[in-house]
Amino acid sequence: MTTPSRRSTVFGLTFVVAFCSIVYELIYSELLTVIFGGTVVRYSITIGLFLFSLGIGAFAYRYVDDDPANFFRLEVYLALAGPLGLVFIVAVNSVPVPGSQTVELVAETVALWLSHLPIVVVGILSGLEIPFLTDLADAEVDADLGALAVVGSLGRGSRRLARGLLGLLFRISDPGGPIDGEAGEDGSFSAILGMDYLGSLVGTVTYALVLYPSLGLIAAVFVLGLLNAAAALAVYLLYRDRPAGDSSAGPGVTFGTGVRALLVVCVVASTAYAGALAADDRVESELRTLYLEEGIEDEYPGRNMAVSITDHRTTRYQDIVLYEREWTGSGATDPFPDGPETCLRLDAAIQLCESWVESYHHGLVDVPAAFEPLAERNLSDDRVLLLGGGDWIAVNYLRDHGATVDMVDPDREFQRYTKDHPFFQRYHDDAYRYGNLTVHRQDGYAYLRETDRRYDLILLDLPGARSDDLLHLYSTEFYRQVRQHLTDDGLAVTWAYSRYGFPRHRSAYLTTVEAAGFESYLSYHAYGDANGDGQAERGEQFYAFSPGPTPDLDLDSGGPYLDRYRDRYAAREWRPVPSFRGVAPNSVFHPNYDIIVDYGP
Repeated sequence: MTTPSRRSTVFGLTFVVAFCSIVYELIYSELLTVIFGGTVVRYSITIGLFLFSLGIGAFAYRYVDDDPANFFRLEVYLALAGPLGLVFIVAVNSVPVPGSQTVELVAETVALWLSHLPIVVVGILSGLEIPFLTDLADAEVDADLGALAVVGSLGRGSRRLARGLLGLLFRISDPGGPIDGEAGEDGSFSAILGMDYLGSLVGTVTYALVLYPSLGLIAAVFVLGLLNAAAALAVYLLYRDRPAGDSSAGPGVTFGTGVRALLVVCVVASTAYAGALAADDRVESELRTLYLEEGIEDEYPGRNMAVSITDHRTTRYQDIVLYEREWTGSGATDPFPDGPETCLRLDAAIQLCESWVESYHHGLVDVPAAFEPLAERNLSDDRVLLLGGGDWIAVNYLRDHGATVDMVDPDREFQRYTKDHPFFQRYHDDAYRYGNLTVHRQDGYAYLRETDRRYDLILLDLPGARSDDLLHLYSTEFYRQVRQHLTDDGLAVTWAYSRYGFPRHRSAYLTTVEAAGFESYLSYHAYGDANGDGQAERGEQFYAFSPGPTPDLDLDSGGPYLDRYRDRYAAREWRPVPSFRGVAPNSVFHPNYDIIVDYGP
């Protein structure tokens, strides 16, 4: 192979390995977000650790021989460490930890710290790559032929233009040098660095638009492993015939027994990754079962719940998990005597289960419809804004009241999924065909900022505050928009977290709502016979907010649900939104992370 083509190959390798390194870190960040929550924190910590680890790797390079055989070793290590890092994170967070609450807390903390170890390992190995590649590029320089670097091969006119533009900002005293064709060490370094940045850019964009939505985390990480293995094989083929000590042909190579053993490992790993991609569904199912089912079961005291994942998919906006859960504890306390029930989780936060899906929507729709003056019209002359509700179930309940509905939900894929899925069809009864329904596929906050329409009733059927991605939907700015888009006698209703289970969230949330201008709220629960014992159980909690005079519940016009549980709602009354000393509201520009639930161990 001639010098120019070998040098060009080195630049191509730079692009590939940079692509892989940045996407590994993005995959780790996303997986850590799914497990621990807190998107901003997870990505911020990942980026910080990755950059710090890159520095460690670059510093460590001074102690490593610049032998291409070492670069081959490095790529094999990355081909192994990258995919195994994902498996390691899953495994660490899937180990059952029986014991006291203190023991569980310590175990969760240890798991959190260990889960960041793959970021450091991949970062250090990636930090070694740039110095290696720079030395390989420098070794291919031929003073007679010049350098044909990918990034540096600009036309003479283009180089003059670049020099002229840079001269406007910086002092340029050397008219010759690498930019004019001589590829010295500085020229190789800048070209390698430029190609590294380009590979990182393409990697981030490709991950966001192609790899993650099309393949998911598990298949994507095996693709990266294959790319690193391919880079290792390319280095082996590129330098295997070069004699050691031949300075005219570049650095000497010592492909000894150890390297040949790693070559076998590389080929075996590549075959395994290719097999994993061919059996993607099965591999993903096994890993998904390992960490999702174990994680859900761990949420129940004594692990008295058996969980079986039935469907798992990822859209552009959220991670969707359908699963069956069945009580394995004492039969006397069995909440599901009829066998397993199906539940839905979005981004690891539970959204609904069969045992309470109907009672939840009675609380979300039927109770607000009984507030005066909405009760006088039974919503038939009212315009309702439904923020969320992509499963169409709330629309079905609003259809029963004859309301005109604007549904705002950005996730088109989730809406399509729930239209035809038997579990959701059972409850929404094709409500997406409702003639008085208008669907706006955009973010709720953005919709409120753009529209001038005011509503008699605004229902917030939103995912839980599990991730930083939803901070803006729990912010002062958002609730100000909600308040401004209510009619004078309008009402806003949302489900709420328990004050006992999530006290820090509740104080931050109510402080945020008060800062947005809501002065009073009414708290109530939904009720239903969840376990079939003939007794009413208290289910989801809801908050109602009004921008003006606080309306009363008209229990006589509430329909069958309120007739059944009249005594439960008779004593409900409006109260001032409480203030909490030392608690700041959550703002888009000044977030209060206490509003996120399950925020780390």
